Amino acid sequence: MALSPIFELADRSVDEQAALDPCTATGRGIPGYDHLLTDFSPAGVEARAEHTLRTAAALAALEPTNDADRLAKDFMSERLATSIALHDAGEWLLAVRAIASPSSTIRSTFDLMSRDGHDAWTNIAARLHAVPAALDGLRATYDHGRATGKVAARRQALAAADQADTWARDRWFDQLTSEAATHADLPAALQADVAAGADVAVAAYAAFATYLREVYAPDATVTDACGPERYQANVRAMLGADLDPREMYVWAWTDFHELRADMAATCERILPGASFAEVQHLLDTDPARALHSADEYREWLQAVTDEALERSLEHFDIPEQMRRCEALIPPAGSAAAPYYTSPSEDFSRPGRTWYPTLGRTSFPRWGDVTTCYHESVPGHHLQLGYAKVQAEQLTRVQRNSFIPGHGEGWALYAERLCDEFGWFANPDFRLGFLGGQMLRSVRVIIDIGMHLGYTIPAGTTLNDGTPFHGGEVWNPDLAYEFAVSETGQGEVFLTSEIDRYLGWPAQAISYKVGEREWLRARAETQERLGAAFDLRAFHTFALALGPVGLAQLRTELGRFGG
Repeated sequence: MALSPIFELADRSVDEQAALDPCTATGRGIPGYDHLLTDFSPAGVEARAEHTLRTAAALAALEPTNDADRLAKDFMSERLATSIALHDAGEWLLAVRAIASPSSTIRSTFDLMSRDGHDAWTNIAARLHAVPAALDGLRATYDHGRATGKVAARRQALAAADQADTWARDRWFDQLTSEAATHADLPAALQADVAAGADVAVAAYAAFATYLREVYAPDATVTDACGPERYQANVRAMLGADLDPREMYVWAWTDFHELRADMAATCERILPGASFAEVQHLLDTDPARALHSADEYREWLQAVTDEALERSLEHFDIPEQMRRCEALIPPAGSAAAPYYTSPSEDFSRPGRTWYPTLGRTSFPRWGDVTTCYHESVPGHHLQLGYAKVQAEQLTRVQRNSFIPGHGEGWALYAERLCDEFGWFANPDFRLGFLGGQMLRSVRVIIDIGMHLGYTIPAGTTLNDGTPFHGGEVWNPDLAYEFAVSETGQGEVFLTSEIDRYLGWPAQAISYKVGEREWLRARAETQERLGAAFDLRAFHTFALALGPVGLAQLRTELGRFGG
């Protein structure tokens, strides 16, 4: 079937972007670039920005001929305009952090590479040898920022340095050397090339850690908050909508108090008369409620994932090629929070969920069931996998994109669906679900509060009734104290989380605010259709839209059933 001009442009732009950004190509499962790394130097960044401008101009000249064209053009126009605005504002100079930064992308790209056959290992060897140049290019970008006064916060520079140092000190890349040695069919020369590449990659990350600590950090700003202008630009980037931070902040406090009451009632079911802290202590320390090795933990997560896939067939349309999702443990130094990586375009590489151990040897289960649903099914794997199979209705740009407000909002909404389906009959696991909801609500409060200098409402108390700094302005120390008290998450994890929020403005709000928009859209549709509303059909329609900004989501879902 012939493609429309809009589909042709979109599909062509994906191939062009793959050539300009090999790391993204690997992430999307696009072959032909696995031997290369992305050029993160100013010249490389400008080449990608120029491609975005050309694509936007070409798209503006095309008129939709059907609904699929209209959906594609509306989506692409918003994303391209947002990308151009962020580039022009210099956000590319400020990507110094331990999550979603170029330095972490370079390392994590190796997680997604094929290990099957001579060509795959040739690509791995070539890419290992390319690590020093890629980090040198990134260093040139950061130096350009230093020279022009566009620098990230010192906290972010030191967090990124610690991450790079972990990979160097632990010699993470030696895992590839060891794995290559298990393939008896690989020539000795190729195995030696992989080993040599691992050595240069380790040395490059060690040098990069030193650069961040000794050169970049002294020039970095001591101010952690990004301020109103940057925050609003990042709201648009993360949500695909121009929502009001003050309104979201006030709403999050209402949600927070509703969740606190539900958590108290659930704690009463687990240990009558006990506080949340006392119930959490029981759930964290009871050996019968935990797993006791990383291998056992991973196997259990895989079993929960498999069961979720099977149970979801009753509620969702799940094509056959999507009925595989792997649960894995990422290397030390990765992001502290669990995450999902999409299948390749042809599903030869499956969707994968990654669960950091953070150095633990005991793994309480109460909080991880809901996380598994979030990352796998009916969360990210269902959502992103379903978009991948919509080749006739969605362009390659749409099938390979992700907007946090839409995507993280769906995954949190999916957790709520599981509660509606009765999947949290065990009160331990339901408290985990509520704790996950609370974490996301607290994220909205402290992310907006820290970046915009909002005050803590008068009369605020912690879970144990202790007054909590009413009238004071949020700062990282207060955010950490509040999150530890209210979310039930570990201190190591929450230390990383505070760094994450400050280095990645508005990303943390995408979960709860996105879920809110999904729930509002569903409620509006139910009210409009009445008895004719069908939840399964609604979800099929919604997922077939692919990723859209939250503003476009409301518009498109308003067409359901019409």
